[in-house]
Amino acid sequence: MIVEEKHLIKKSENNHRVKSPTQTGFSSPATHYSEPRIDLNEVLVSNSSSTFFIRVVDDEFKEFGAFTNDVLIVDKSLTPKLNQLVLAAVDDSFKIVRIDKNYTSELNVWGTITYIIKSVL
Repeated sequence: MIVEEKHLIKKSENNHRVKSPTQTGFSSPATHYSEPRIDLNEVLVSNSSSTFFIRVVDDEFKEFGAFTNDVLIVDKSLTPKLNQLVLAAVDDSFKIVRIDKNYTSELNVWGTITYIIKSVL
């Protein structure tokens, strides 16, 4: 008998809300600043073994909202769907391509872009 293991994605159990103070009397004015740290790997990455962070080096992809020093989060395990952005290997370099009905040429998809982290500096 073969038993299949099912891997379910579960929601994070971490609570990023500020806890109510338990002290009596007047609380410190800085109490609302005591928020827990948010781990972006936990929040933005669903499959860490197939996810890569890639920094954009120029403004070639500005039509997709990716500018110099932005960071692309790319998951190689996802199958791209209509209107999603992918990172594709084209002519020995990476290009960002939007998957649409009109795309006729064969595409060497490297991974699906799940997030673009913006650089504001």
